[in-house]
Amino acid sequence: MLLHLPIVILAALPPTSVAKAVPTFDIARECRSESGPEISLERCTQDEERARSQLQIQWTQFAARDRSICTQETTADGSGSYVELLICLEMARDAKTQPR
Repeated sequence: MLLHLPIVILAALPPTSVAKAVPTFDIARECRSESGPEISLERCTQDEERARSQLQIQWTQFAARDRSICTQETTADGSGSYVELLICLEMARDAKTQPR
């Protein structure tokens, strides 16, 4: 009976509670997983750091629902990329502003 208690508690939490702050990703691991020459590793690290900085500035400007969805999508494979997260959020934002 108590085995299901953690699931019930987690399910009761609001989905935006996770998305109130920029998530923390392991940039080095993400860039190493792309495996390439040293220059590619450096460029990947720079791109990820730049995207993280941009996200820290713009985070609250994105809709809470989009932050939650994009964070889940970006981390679905067990890793995380600030570049992918930023692109997802920008696409979600831009899709809402496009005329239909």
